[in-house]
Amino acid sequence: MHVMRKVWRWSSVKYATLNTNMAKVLVVGSGGREHAIAYKFHKEGHEVHMAGINPAVEEFGVCVALTEDQIPSYAKTNGIDLVFVGPEVPLVNGLVDELQKEGIRAFGPSKLAAQLEGSKVFSKMMMRKYNIPTAKYESFNDYELAKEYLSKQKAPIVLKADGLAAGKGVIIANTLEEAQAELKEMMCNSKFAAAGANVVIEEFLSGEEFSLMCFVSDRKVYPMEIAQDHKRAFDNDEGLNTGGMGAYCPLKKITQDDINEGVVKVVQPMVDAMSSEGMPFYGILYAGLMKCADGVKTIEFNVRFGDPESEILLLSLESDLYEIVNNIIDGKEVELKWSEDAFIGVVMAAKGYPEHSEKGAVIHGLDKVSTPVFHMGTKRVGDDIVINGGRVLLICAQGKSLQEAYKKVYNEIVKIECEELFYRKDIGHLSL
Repeated sequence: MHVMRKVWRWSSVKYATLNTNMAKVLVVGSGGREHAIAYKFHKEGHEVHMAGINPAVEEFGVCVALTEDQIPSYAKTNGIDLVFVGPEVPLVNGLVDELQKEGIRAFGPSKLAAQLEGSKVFSKMMMRKYNIPTAKYESFNDYELAKEYLSKQKAPIVLKADGLAAGKGVIIANTLEEAQAELKEMMCNSKFAAAGANVVIEEFLSGEEFSLMCFVSDRKVYPMEIAQDHKRAFDNDEGLNTGGMGAYCPLKKITQDDINEGVVKVVQPMVDAMSSEGMPFYGILYAGLMKCADGVKTIEFNVRFGDPESEILLLSLESDLYEIVNNIIDGKEVELKWSEDAFIGVVMAAKGYPEHSEKGAVIHGLDKVSTPVFHMGTKRVGDDIVINGGRVLLICAQGKSLQEAYKKVYNEIVKIECEELFYRKDIGHLSL
């Protein structure tokens, strides 16, 4: 069901009257998540600009290589009606604040609110202060103290770099020896550069993990459908942690009660806390949650769409994204409508990912795929599409059941020919 467009006149003097029939939208970022956001806006009939180069978006929109500080003037010069900031780095840097100062409508949290993702120490401190359920932890900026504390803990144990590390700054160590070695790498040998100068050491939680993303307008929370990401590089959840190797919905083992618990005990208390602390949250709050034997606990917060979860959720979202986003900015009510189908997305990554990945290999067969393909790390060279990143493509499919979507996605993925790509063959296995 398509939601009818309404023409809103914004009361705020900061912004001009909004054109909802055909607006100009600038999406910041050029990965798979941003491709999916741009694709959704395009389907809704808007003119899409992208701050970044994505060869698939170039087919329907305008892609421009812009630095962060060039974005406000580009938005002004080109009469952009809305800027949607996709990735975490510009959010943490305060891009939304800069755009709003210039009177440009921008979607995403402020620099202060984005600390929830930008600093694991800040996020944990807020959870502790406001009694939001999470793993027991301590944070350190002194290696010797961290080393001593770690020696008294039990394995498995989790080490997290404080700052942004592109989804890879989390180490799950199965032995204390391994944990000590990783701690040294993080704090003494700059494994995650400056992100690892401060480290959070926390207990290992076991259970069923799920991603609960919500549109948030200050204290108003609008939960999305839940999805599950597969973090490990290889089948059977083996190998290193990655930015995510695939995602799907719906989930078999997560009930509506679990979701409600996540909203009531985690998301709502956190947005209320942020508001009380003078950092009201506007944008997407992503709670990475674990269903444990003693209830739902928080693994981490992110302040933007998850990737690859967002790609499948945006395929499932039947409501108008442009209308949702603007209503969030203005504190108006939001209604979310979702498809009843199952969706699945499988990442094709460059061999060697997440530790290293070779670029430049040509990808053949994309024209043969009949389901949506989002470009996460590709580049156009002449007439060819080549590998340009660790995670390269996300092949998606939908079906009346997860089994149907699973079968369809793996029938499509084999049409893509490139020896330098690999993918997991068991995405969705926990709910099949």
